[in-house]
Amino acid sequence: MKILISNDDGYQAPGIVALYEALKNVAEVEVVAPEHNNSAKSNALTLHSPLYVHRAPNGFRYVNGTPADCVHIALTGLLGYRPDLVVSGINNGANMGDDTIYSGTVGAAMEGYLFGIPAIAFSQTEKGWKHLDAAAARARELVQQMMVHHMVGSQPWLLNVNIPCLPLKDLKPPKVCRLGRRHAAEPVITQTSPRGETMYWIGAAGPAMDESEGTDFHATAHGHVAITPLKVDLSDHERLGYWAQSLAHLRGQAAA
Repeated sequence: MKILISNDDGYQAPGIVALYEALKNVAEVEVVAPEHNNSAKSNALTLHSPLYVHRAPNGFRYVNGTPADCVHIALTGLLGYRPDLVVSGINNGANMGDDTIYSGTVGAAMEGYLFGIPAIAFSQTEKGWKHLDAAAARARELVQQMMVHHMVGSQPWLLNVNIPCLPLKDLKPPKVCRLGRRHAAEPVITQTSPRGETMYWIGAAGPAMDESEGTDFHATAHGHVAITPLKVDLSDHERLGYWAQSLAHLRGQAAA
């Protein structure tokens, strides 16, 4: 069993260290992660500047690029083999609802999925690494269960896992749930630079809008580990017929 670990908080983040320690006795584990924090980089790839790989004293390899860069490079030549599983995290903060679109943690896992490899993105629901040991233990438990039931190394799948910041004894069983939704982000923050120029900082993520039962927000708020299967197909299948009819109507009007 071979596992590739990455993240978006950087190779020195406590979350990736805890995840490595939790999985190193479960399988052969390699870490390829960003040199610096790359939160909210989603699936971005670096195409117009060179990427460099270095090895840290603890054996981790780090890249001057995005989370997706790290996994892409690892899978297309750096490792020299195909891992059975790609694991990303543990992220410093939640990746629920709309967060998954922006998340570098999810982006790293998704890059593995795009290469046909099962992948999991792990996040804690709050920032600050509180009860990180419990989150790592739950991550190891989930990976071990999937190995026992031969769910790894077969068909590719992509899971987004959010773990409440609770002691291990207080974490409730996992729940499979859908993504919730957030309200729009908070207003942009403006400041004046020492040179008199206006600086803009992206505002904080909006609060939960859809946190009803069945969502990741609801599950984690009640102490459960939230597991959400993700897919890459962004097609609005329910509206394909509507748009086909609408465009046909517009073409007919144009011809007339």
